[in-house]
Parts: sequence; C-alpha cells; structure tokens
Amino acid sequence: MGFKAHLQLEKSLSGNSVEAYLHDVTKLTQFFDAKALAITPGQVELHHLQDFMRWIAELGMTPRTQARVISGLKSFYQYMMLESLVQNDPTSMLESPKMGLKLPVTLNIDEIDRILSAIDLSTADGKRNRAMLETLYGCGLRVSELVNLRISALYFNEGFIKVIGKGDKERLVPIGHIAQREVCYYLDNIRPGMPLKKGQEDIVFLNRFGSKLSRVMIFTIIKSLALKAGIRKSISPHTFRHSFATHLVEGGADLRAVQEMLGHESITTTEIYTHLDRDYLKSSIIQHHPRNNI
Repeated sequence: MGFKAHLQLEKSLSGNSVEAYLHDVTKLTQFFDAKALAITPGQVELHHLQDFMRWIAELGMTPRTQARVISGLKSFYQYMMLESLVQNDPTSMLESPKMGLKLPVTLNIDEIDRILSAIDLSTADGKRNRAMLETLYGCGLRVSELVNLRISALYFNEGFIKVIGKGDKERLVPIGHIAQREVCYYLDNIRPGMPLKKGQEDIVFLNRFGSKLSRVMIFTIIKSLALKAGIRKSISPHTFRHSFATHLVEGGADLRAVQEMLGHESITTTEIYTHLDRDYLKSSIIQHHPRNNI
C-alpha cells in the first residue's frame, strides 16, 4: 500500500499507470516463485533482475513493454530507498532494451473527413458523435480527457477548453470554431433531451442512460465509423491525437507549442511527430529551398 500511495502522491501517476507499475512488481515476485527463489527485496541483485528480464522476453513481451517493466521496478526501488527499506538499489545498473522508432498510425485529412462523413447526423447519437470526434481531433485530446470533459471547463468566448491530463494536471487547449459549433449544437439541442444521472450534470458527452461514456464505447464508435468509411488501418481514439499532432507539425507548428497542446512533460515525447511522409518532406524542400526558386 505504501508503494501505491507513493506512485499516486509523489509521482502523480494516473490510475492506469499505478496499476501497471504494481503489476510489474508482481511479475518479479512470480519470477522468483517460478524459480523457487526465496528472496526478499533487499536481497535482490543485478543478476537476478537480468535473469528476470530474459524470462519476460522469453514470455513474448515486446521491448517496449520490457522497458515499462524496468521503469516500474526502478520506481519501486526508489520508494524502498526513500523509506530506508533496502540499503542498495539493484536497478541502478539495469539497462532498458533497445527499441526501434515506432511511428504511430495516423490518418490523413481525407481519411478524417471520410470518418466524419460516415456519421449518421439524423440521429441524436450521431450529432453527439460528430461533436465528440471534432473535439477529439480538433484539440488532440486523450480519450480519458474527452470522456471526462466538463461543461464548466468550456471557455468558448476565449477559444479554450480546460482538460485534466495525466497525473491530474490541468491544461488549457485551444478549440477551433468547427468543434465549438458542433459542441454548442449538441449542448443546446441534443443533450437537454437526454436522461441525466445524478453526479453527471457537468459532464459534456453522455450515453443514452445519462452517464459519461466509457473509453471502450469511444473506441467502438470510432472502429465502426472507420469500417463504414472503408478505412482498413488499425485505429483507435489515440489515432486522432496522433493525427492532430502530425498535421500540426506538417503545417509548420512550433514543436514546443504542440508539446503544450498535448500536455507532454518532455519535448522528446513530442518529437516523434516530426516524422513526416517522405513525399511531403521532399516536396516541401523542393518548394521552399532558395536554390530551387531561381
């Protein structure tokens, strides 16, 4: 319980991240049980952890998942050291596996339009879904930020919305006029006719029972629309966030501004969006290089 509180209070991690880190520590315990090793956390040495990493690799864990496991173990031993529960940190020399650059799946502007056009606007759900997806793509939100968006956090006169990101950190995100228009229509004409559960009065997007939508429901809506639009890419709500960031960078937006919009703590997380389509990159250089305009 102490480690969980440390992750929540000191690290300010989200509920999902906390559970993942706790699961990673449990995995280490499972490894020791499988090897019949009766070892306390204070007796763990580097070679034990290296054996553990080989074990989870043989189980089929990807390098990215292995890296997350190492991060969880490092956090655990940081906590143990802070509480003076161990004398040494065996994770200090533990290296993460090398990972190739994994470029996120993105949608081009035409594909975004096709998905939006696939929405049946003759229904109340369709009007709500249009407002949701315009907000998701127009603001680059995480799905958790979308489902938890509050009416009291809409500052349309100033052109911003306030969202609660990872670690319960607030940030202001600009919202364009198209997304504003769709959200206003939904709030004025669709939401008032929906049932409303107690405690959900301030939630923007509701399901047909009057509660906030689940992350799984957003995923299902997007998968269904993509199929209807004839898009075969493996996409999720996060694909809209990736697409938002990529289109901004391709359009010349400052990387620091994109970082702020996305709520990334580190600029290195945002830098993945500097990957550009080769044809786009080539045409941009040919078009804008001064030696090609003589």
